Amino acid sequence: MAKPSIGVYGLTGCAGCQLNIINCEDELLDIAAAVDIKSFIMAQTGNVECEIDIAFVEGAVSNEKQKKQLLDIRERAGLLVAIGTCASWGGVEAMINDVPREVAKKDVYGDTMKDNPFYDCFNPMPLKDVVKVDFQIVGCPIERPQFIQAVASLLNGNLPLLPTYALCTECKFKENECLLIEQDKFCLGPVTKAGCGARCPSNNIPCEGCRGPVFEANYASEVEIMLEKGYTKEYIAQQMSTFAGTISAEDLGARKLVKTDIP
Repeated sequence: MAKPSIGVYGLTGCAGCQLNIINCEDELLDIAAAVDIKSFIMAQTGNVECEIDIAFVEGAVSNEKQKKQLLDIRERAGLLVAIGTCASWGGVEAMINDVPREVAKKDVYGDTMKDNPFYDCFNPMPLKDVVKVDFQIVGCPIERPQFIQAVASLLNGNLPLLPTYALCTECKFKENECLLIEQDKFCLGPVTKAGCGARCPSNNIPCEGCRGPVFEANYASEVEIMLEKGYTKEYIAQQMSTFAGTISAEDLGARKLVKTDIP
């Protein structure tokens, strides 16, 4: 029986999610033995771009070349899995920015970008804005155990069951003191998807929301608490958009959170 074929691809991002796949170490040989890796430029040579069963794609889409590449991957793949916050929500590069992209490009690169296709980019988008995404493994970067679990589930013909609740739940499991309520720190745990084991709050560092939003989060309550703590509307909106600037009402099951939405 033929092994399932996979490809691992990277668009605009830091490649940290791909690196974490390579860093699976003890399990990596088992994964490699269970699948036929057709393409993984970061890890091997002799890559072949052909029809595959599963495509794992990291990074946001930020130019026409990447858009065409993603469309090609989608056409060749049976399942397409977005890995990481950039692929799932746009990531840091898609955060809300008051400076128009064309102005920023001119200020940074000046006349060097004139007629240079390298600078032919647009506002980064998550994969789902371009193609159908069958599943997301969120994180910045992804958690290695979750990737291994996802691969195991997919090899068995099932979609992975990963956490869908808020990170605060993991803090409660660990009996952590609430940094938001007890210490007045700006913590996005109540509106961020769990799965990291509350790594930052467990070390007295507030959650910055790097795993992206949890569905149907109570954003209104979070904002109300932040305002009571003395944070400004502008600061709240900026921080909430750091890793998920492309967040939509459909994604949240609520209104899109932008500055004008904050009471």
